[in-house]
Amino acid sequence: MKYIVPTFYWSLLAVVKAVVLAFTTTEVVGREKMPRQGALIMASNHFNNADPPLLGAVMPRRLVFMAKHEMFQWPIIGMMARLAGAFPVRRFEADLGALRKAAEILRGGQVLAMFPEGHRSDDGKLHKAHPGTALLALRSDAPVLPVAVSGTQNISIIRLPIDCLRGRRPHIRVTLGDPFFLPPVERVTAEEAQRCTDIIMAKIAALLPSDQRGAYAEAASPGIERT
Repeated sequence: MKYIVPTFYWSLLAVVKAVVLAFTTTEVVGREKMPRQGALIMASNHFNNADPPLLGAVMPRRLVFMAKHEMFQWPIIGMMARLAGAFPVRRFEADLGALRKAAEILRGGQVLAMFPEGHRSDDGKLHKAHPGTALLALRSDAPVLPVAVSGTQNISIIRLPIDCLRGRRPHIRVTLGDPFFLPPVERVTAEEAQRCTDIIMAKIAALLPSDQRGAYAEAASPGIERT
């Protein structure tokens, strides 16, 4: 399994890249901002089931996804997720096993990919996030890389080839912000975790078009402008 997972991951992404190139116009802004080595938490918004493979395809490093537990029960998708190295988390509860696995990944100097909202947005806007991402960043001292994905909210995987044949290739934009460390705290409390969650989400929001910032429209960091 040690060798199967990386091999399957990169083979799967080769297929995803071919699909992305064939059926969409995808723009990646700030790819050079991802550190090429060391522990990193990549935090992104989540508009579509296509977001995880898309992000894996455009990033220069292998991503290890924390994904909802339910997905691993799906016959084909679940098997592929496991073979690609993703691991399950029980959302909306304290899943200590998932947190330990995430901490292990970061100790190994890998990139942990997370969607702080915990679910897909059904309206193409940011929703209030859960504190898991901030908790891991605070406890591991790993930097956070904010990432925004725009343009996937209206994509249907089934209709994609037909839309392409009709000359309607969706434009997808993936924007990477500057990696940053959360401010140090004396004690990791619920209040501090929420404050740091808002910091992470504000940085993601600032990378999105203003009409997609949703719950974080007012909190978007003024120092980070979408280009």
